[in-house]
Amino acid sequence: MQYLSYILDENTPTYGNRNKFSQVKKSDISSGDVANDTTIETTVHIGTHIDMPYHFFEEGQTIESYSANFWRFSTPLIVEIHQKDLIIRDELINILKNFKNEKYDILIVKTGICNYRKKEIYWRENFGFHPDVAQYLRDNFSDMRVMGFDSISVSSFSHRMLGRESHKAFLNPKYPILLLEDMDLSEVNENTKFKEIIVSPLRIANCDGLPCTVFGVLDD
Repeated sequence: MQYLSYILDENTPTYGNRNKFSQVKKSDISSGDVANDTTIETTVHIGTHIDMPYHFFEEGQTIESYSANFWRFSTPLIVEIHQKDLIIRDELINILKNFKNEKYDILIVKTGICNYRKKEIYWRENFGFHPDVAQYLRDNFSDMRVMGFDSISVSSFSHRMLGRESHKAFLNPKYPILLLEDMDLSEVNENTKFKEIIVSPLRIANCDGLPCTVFGVLDD
């Protein structure tokens, strides 16, 4: 088993570099307190996280809409692409044509940008996904419930208007494909075989996004 998600800390990058994660000790053993007690301040759209339909739709689903079994994926599809343009569409769809109508329940896309996560390029020039990808998945992968990837968002920061449409296309409450953003895919390639992927989101009521721990169970 391996982690496919990042640890949150003060250096965690965020979309557009707009928000930061902070943690403050309210009591500290080293200062004479009885116990350590820490508070955190953060956006929920930070680090490895899941976008819920409520992120873009007032009537959209939240964590309460999903059972525990929803977060276990037994037929993952791992795709590695070598993308030049910031908007991902044709190259990914052409690869997916080799797998269409098969019973995959989660798509994991590695672009390689995870190798630049500590650099400004990671959030300033991140890859985004075209809205057409969402419809292609619906039309050809009826079991697909989540798309995960190593970019910081489905929305390229350089193409934010298109990114809004992409969010809406994937998260449409009538047939949502949830978005698992900012995955740690540094140790993953198209030859990696997982027999199961487990997504473990924080269960925050009525929330539009949820930080996640993600596990890949290797197929030995």
